[in-house]
Amino acid sequence: MSTITVILRDGSRREIQAAAGVSVMEAVRDAGIDEMLALCGGCCSCATCHVMVESEQAAFSSMTEDENDLLDSSDHRTERSRLSCQLVITQQADEILIRIAPED
Repeated sequence: MSTITVILRDGSRREIQAAAGVSVMEAVRDAGIDEMLALCGGCCSCATCHVMVESEQAAFSSMTEDENDLLDSSDHRTERSRLSCQLVITQQADEILIRIAPED
């Protein structure tokens, strides 16, 4: 199990647990954190699960062109921006720190 620390929009933090093979979006949703809309349910067809990965990103796969294009639609994109539906927890990911992006 990996520990994900989620920084909410008000700056508060929640720690959740996630098993390998689950996306960060699924883990956040299943933990009952409702600040992340994730309207497409993880199909990489919207940007409503936008997060900033504050911890080391090497534990995640590289960004795809589709993900990059969707993130371009956000006014809040940073160099740490990712779509949480595309961030799959691996065995190597012990602790992950993410910040939910402001709503567009």
